[in-house]
Amino acid sequence: MFTLPFPLRDANAGSGGKDLGDLPEWDLTDLYPAPDAPEVKRDLDWLEQACRSFAEDYEGKLDTLDADAFLDCVKRNERISTVAGRLMSYAGLRYYQITTDAGRAKFMSDCQDKVTTYTTPLVFFTLELNRLPDDHLGALFVANEELARYKPVFHRIRAMKPHQLSDELEHFLHDLGVTGDAWEKLFDETIAGLEFNVDGEDLNIEGTLNLLTEQDRAKRESAAHELARVFEANIRTFARVHNTQAKEKEIIDRWRKMPTAQTARHLSNDVEPEVVEALRDAVVAAYPKLSHRYYELKRKWLGLDRMQVWDRNAPLPTKDTRTIGWQQARETVMNAYNAFDPRMGEIAEPFFDKGWIDAAVKPGKAPGAFAHPTVTEVHPYVMLNYLGKPRDVMTLAHELGHGVHQVLAAGQGEMLSSTPLTLAETASVFGEMLTFRRLLDNAKDNREKKTLLAGKVEDMINTVVRQIAFYDFECKLHAARRGGELTPDDINALWMSVQAESLGPAFDFMDGYETFWAYIPHFIHSPFYVYAYAFGDGLVNALYAVYRESPDGFQDKYFDMLKAGGSKHHKELLAPFGLDASDPAFWDKGLSMISGMIDELEAMED
Repeated sequence: MFTLPFPLRDANAGSGGKDLGDLPEWDLTDLYPAPDAPEVKRDLDWLEQACRSFAEDYEGKLDTLDADAFLDCVKRNERISTVAGRLMSYAGLRYYQITTDAGRAKFMSDCQDKVTTYTTPLVFFTLELNRLPDDHLGALFVANEELARYKPVFHRIRAMKPHQLSDELEHFLHDLGVTGDAWEKLFDETIAGLEFNVDGEDLNIEGTLNLLTEQDRAKRESAAHELARVFEANIRTFARVHNTQAKEKEIIDRWRKMPTAQTARHLSNDVEPEVVEALRDAVVAAYPKLSHRYYELKRKWLGLDRMQVWDRNAPLPTKDTRTIGWQQARETVMNAYNAFDPRMGEIAEPFFDKGWIDAAVKPGKAPGAFAHPTVTEVHPYVMLNYLGKPRDVMTLAHELGHGVHQVLAAGQGEMLSSTPLTLAETASVFGEMLTFRRLLDNAKDNREKKTLLAGKVEDMINTVVRQIAFYDFECKLHAARRGGELTPDDINALWMSVQAESLGPAFDFMDGYETFWAYIPHFIHSPFYVYAYAFGDGLVNALYAVYRESPDGFQDKYFDMLKAGGSKHHKELLAPFGLDASDPAFWDKGLSMISGMIDELEAMED
């Protein structure tokens, strides 16, 4: 089934402010002129016929094809993926611009239904592919060099071989996927439709979450209590969605004989479970020297006896509270990108000038920020909710990094361009690091340097510590759901079980904070996605250390890594830099960079 990846609220997406200048909006005509354009009907009609004829030509015959015929088969499958992906990208992006618009929701649902129905005859392809003996497939690769280029795709498909069900059941699950999407849409529409009132001002969730970064502590406290009030009022809906999604996953995992709830994510990420567990264990072991130590410093800076949850993202007393206009944000990020390599700036420029970014906060718009690659014959689109805070500039750098990565990887073609989640965060986090380092190098005094360092440490804690705590919460949630239905109080307790451990002894937790799991979309749309943020941050910290130590030739190796898309395993991609994510010491190298920044902040206290 072809679906648009949900616009996951990126780990550090933030917002705030007004008078921002001319904010760009998407021009989706590069995909289709309009939802009722003849091109949409043309592609839907083509897709229906192409899927039918593909099945007629190849079903039950994969084992009879020679190498050249097998390559033709793969290319036809790839073309179908491109057309289906184009349709769903257009429908999904329009929907996320205004999720509360019934017409847009209907158009996306109708497209999803048709694409799912039309592509059902294709289910046989992966099933038959996985029944081919290894030596048979190996001989085909030897016989045709162009076909051999697709080996990484086949490797990832065949990783699911032990978990494959009967052909009939696989067809059934393919069709049933539409109903699972309905629960995701319920979550999206519920979140987008939530109404908050803080000190007499009506706000959506994005505006209310933004208040948690306000200088005024009373405003932050009011926002936190209002979030808790509204979440509690809707908690039964959120609990129902989580219970249903987790149960559906448990059933499918059981039938597929997945050993853990996380296994499917590890397989799709092309990463070994032991690598993820090494990352998780390294981060949890580092909590005391990272988050615990930093928040104790922040408590002192804020002049508090105890930190409350609404103080976690509070700006420092020295923080620049000015609003940063769009043009300045653009110049800041582009200067950093160009300073690293002009090729990076050249790839990023069209995003600003050609309607590839949708930046403004608007009623009904999906919260957060994301970059969606659409299909390789078009270009990516970036969504922001830009409101002018320094954090928003870093979000722009982050999402633009995704966009650059997606443009470079497009050369691999539709089947090989998609990067596993563990590596998909590489360019985005690296883009943030480039922007941060440029700002730090240009800091005019120690006070500004301290503010920038503290901000970066907070972002890294949100990206590493907080996301691993989210991962632990998900592990506990899915394990508990296997024992039966979870009440809202059950889920609340699981959430709180990871909060004190990860944030540390500086914090008190208000009544109502136990419901804050409710708004996080990753848990619904992409279970166990969150560890990819920590993976990406640790990887980039190690990469950046290599860049600082040995800058000569780094850029070319970096661009080669991004261009590879999903055509190589993480071991192959990191080898040119002398790095290996399967080595437990690798994660300590990345975490030590965060710890070193906290060392610098502590030294500034003397």
